[in-house]
Amino acid sequence: MVGGTERKTKGLVAATIPVATAVGIFGIVYGAAAAPVFGSTLTIMSSVIIFSGAAQFLMLALVVAGATPLAVLGGVATLAMRHFPLGAVLQPRLTEGRTSRVLAAWFLLDETTGLALTRDEPPEHTLRFSGTILYVFWIVGTILGVLGGSVAAIEPLAVALFPVLFIGLAALTGSTINDAVRAVLSGLMTLGLVAVWPEAGALGAIGVAIFVAAVLARP
Repeated sequence: MVGGTERKTKGLVAATIPVATAVGIFGIVYGAAAAPVFGSTLTIMSSVIIFSGAAQFLMLALVVAGATPLAVLGGVATLAMRHFPLGAVLQPRLTEGRTSRVLAAWFLLDETTGLALTRDEPPEHTLRFSGTILYVFWIVGTILGVLGGSVAAIEPLAVALFPVLFIGLAALTGSTINDAVRAVLSGLMTLGLVAVWPEAGALGAIGVAIFVAAVLARP
């Protein structure tokens, strides 16, 4: 039993580290870009308190664009709506009590959800374990960016890693032809939507994912 648990832990660490490395690189980009705008302390604290790269990059872009605090809050809250489908996907798999779920919810991310869907362990455990590793990498990346990371030097790597990261997560969570069809269809529909309506952004992608999941249900 102990040996099996140790193997599962090592397997989860091995699956998490590549994702965490990408997250750390995004953290460096965020830290380098946000420090001139927010200052070093606030930039680091934002990563400690918010822990959402998507929300933090959006917040930074809106502040730089001169958006009001209410507009920033509205934009970040809208983006956070993606957690509803993430939670809905995991909900049928949850096995622990409400308190444990609340603690695990802090680590409900796109990346940890993808990992949780591929593991034999309870999703709550995977969220907490892998989420803690990602949290550390995100904060360390932010600190490195604040201390001297160059956006110009690291941004091309981050841009290249972003699609690779999520393609990898999609590959991990897909186990049937139906999964592959849904992933490809979602990608094509999202590209088409963004081409026709660029303002749809992340919320549009969420809508596409919900639509495809509802229409192409698992057999």
